[in-house]
Amino acid sequence: MVTARELMTAGAECVGENEDLVAAARKLRDLDVGALPICGEDQRLKGMLTDRDIVVKCVADGTDPSTVRAGDLAEGKPVTIGADDPAEEILRTMAKHQVRRLPVIDGHDLVGIVAQADVAQALPPELVGELLADVSEE
Repeated sequence: MVTARELMTAGAECVGENEDLVAAARKLRDLDVGALPICGEDQRLKGMLTDRDIVVKCVADGTDPSTVRAGDLAEGKPVTIGADDPAEEILRTMAKHQVRRLPVIDGHDLVGIVAQADVAQALPPELVGELLADVSEE
């Protein structure tokens, strides 16, 4: 049984909940990623921030990204997966919440990110096809 810990990219970096969106965008650029976990002062996961969030929820509204904090875009309880959860649970969670990336949690600690691409490389093509269809549903 393949687990999230085996599929994830370890050492995920966070954007702080009090960092502005300019700093967050630079971090996305420098790390060459499209999403980052938002972590609080208590080092707990507060949500996920995507490059699309910055564009759609800030720039497109004409808001100055230097005046908006990453934590302002954290919505609801973050969708996560446990480090020892099986790949099937990853597929179910991604499909249910229509997300392409899941923060991986061990206890309360963020230990990595599992992305759709990680799943695609590790699992049989028929399961990957179902995941792509489920996540892409509108």
